[in-house]
Amino acid sequence: MFVAGAEERKTQKKQPGGWKAIAYILGNETFERLAVFGLLANFLVYLTRELHMDQVSAATIMSLWFGLSNFGPLIGAFVSDAYAGRFATIAFASFFSLLGMIVMTLTAWSPELHPPPCTAQEQELNQCVKPTKTHIGVLTMGLLLLAIGSSGVRPCSIPFGVDQFDADIEEGRKGINSFFNWYYTSFSIVLLINQTLVVYVQDSVSWKIGFGIPTVCMFFSIIMFFVGTRVYVYVKPEGSIFSGVAQVLVAAYRKRKLELPDDSEKENVDEAFYDPPLKNDNSVSSKLPLTNQYRMLNKAALIMEDELNPDGSRKSKWRLASVKQVEEVKCLARTLPIWVTGILSYIPVAQQTTFTVSQALRMDRHLGHRFQIPAGSILVMSNVAVCFFVPLYDRFLVPALRKMTHLEGGITLLQRIGIGMVLSELAMVAAGLVEAARRDSANSTGFIMSVFWLVPQLVLMGLSEAMNIIGQIEFFNKQFPEHIKSTANSLVFCSLGIANYLNSLLMTIVHYGTRRQGNWLADDLNVGRLDYFYYLITVIGGLNLVLFIWVARTYEYKESLKVHNDDDDAASRDHDVESQGN
Repeated sequence: MFVAGAEERKTQKKQPGGWKAIAYILGNETFERLAVFGLLANFLVYLTRELHMDQVSAATIMSLWFGLSNFGPLIGAFVSDAYAGRFATIAFASFFSLLGMIVMTLTAWSPELHPPPCTAQEQELNQCVKPTKTHIGVLTMGLLLLAIGSSGVRPCSIPFGVDQFDADIEEGRKGINSFFNWYYTSFSIVLLINQTLVVYVQDSVSWKIGFGIPTVCMFFSIIMFFVGTRVYVYVKPEGSIFSGVAQVLVAAYRKRKLELPDDSEKENVDEAFYDPPLKNDNSVSSKLPLTNQYRMLNKAALIMEDELNPDGSRKSKWRLASVKQVEEVKCLARTLPIWVTGILSYIPVAQQTTFTVSQALRMDRHLGHRFQIPAGSILVMSNVAVCFFVPLYDRFLVPALRKMTHLEGGITLLQRIGIGMVLSELAMVAAGLVEAARRDSANSTGFIMSVFWLVPQLVLMGLSEAMNIIGQIEFFNKQFPEHIKSTANSLVFCSLGIANYLNSLLMTIVHYGTRRQGNWLADDLNVGRLDYFYYLITVIGGLNLVLFIWVARTYEYKESLKVHNDDDDAASRDHDVESQGN
């Protein structure tokens, strides 16, 4: 069954802005990330050096903020998908981010909002004046405002960009594929700038200027976003997905004893299920064909006597669900195992900001006779790898692979994620081998290896991120129901947050579990066995990879039944190009 008057629907719907709109969205997102990540790139140093906090208190504040900024997007995504819409959510969240940036800058600018400075000797003797409750309160308010801003911007920016392309045409689908790649490339460039230029200004020039620059960037981010209002496509929210899920489960349970019709009688089967036409509005929802996966849920859409009104509408949503609702629940059920296996694949990413820096501190970081590379700056090699690889992948590898596989993305999304997981395994093996060689060299001969021995593992990790993280972002955005793409996008941030907590838990378990037999994670890396810890992560990742392959082989890609012009007399089924193979 299809909508009558589809031509009228087509004319009412605003044509996608494509790359013209994407320029403003990427500009907004780039400035926003320059602001937030620029502020927090060196934030731990700011808390300990300028606010005179101890390491534990500073780390606790950072952990709490990190948790809020990664799990908050779930709330922002729900508000966006169900009620506010993506544009409004990004707009309001951006102002919260700007307010947060202003507050944080004021903590560095105003003498009343931070403790008086102290000398290096006072700092060493722990004699510096500690921050007052007012100082902590203002700091907390700024971080909360930033967390609210991130909760709205992060889950909505990618789906809002996808909305600007017409997925019904080949050019639009190619544009969507490229958008995911360029989005993450711009993100890597931002991290590259923050970890070098912004950190240098904050550390060596002035914290006032170092915080002021990101604040100005946030202001330009908002200006950039609103400049593109005339070319954006605005998708209306369709209400909470959770009520729809509950309705399907309740209706399926009530009809659990009923028999489903025989698939051999196609016409009778189609008429047996409730499949109303789509509403004639500016939404991106599409019809979904009824599938046999999780077949028991199909009973929720089975039409029984006295369940329909004379006009064809249903009398109770809790007794009769639509085919579209049923298939959306199936989409969520199918993608859940992929999301779970993806979480563990982020643990190697979390490792980059911990022991890799500790390794660099014990290696020769000289570039020439005078200049010494900061230990934390070696991490930019991962971002450099992403910045170089992703454009090459998008412009050269994908077209070449497309000719061989006839798939829109060259390879399937799950294949891309799997390749990323394999690369992360190789990165951890390389990290273990280099650490073993560094430790043996330092203990046996006293020779200090060059920090550039860390480059291969960091490059491999960068390539892993380019395949795995971008692949997961694209996968969730394409495989989730269209009207909850913000929720889909928030899952990636939740995965990163959970992976960081799991990484901390794993370090704690290993630290206490190996105390009696030689602590693997001893403060002195030359005494510990960090290489064993890397190999342990490799084993865990390998087991997770096996589980992912099994889940991926059983996964069925979503199929969409699009609404077409009535002149065609019937609508054709538009299979997702990814359904050609896993």
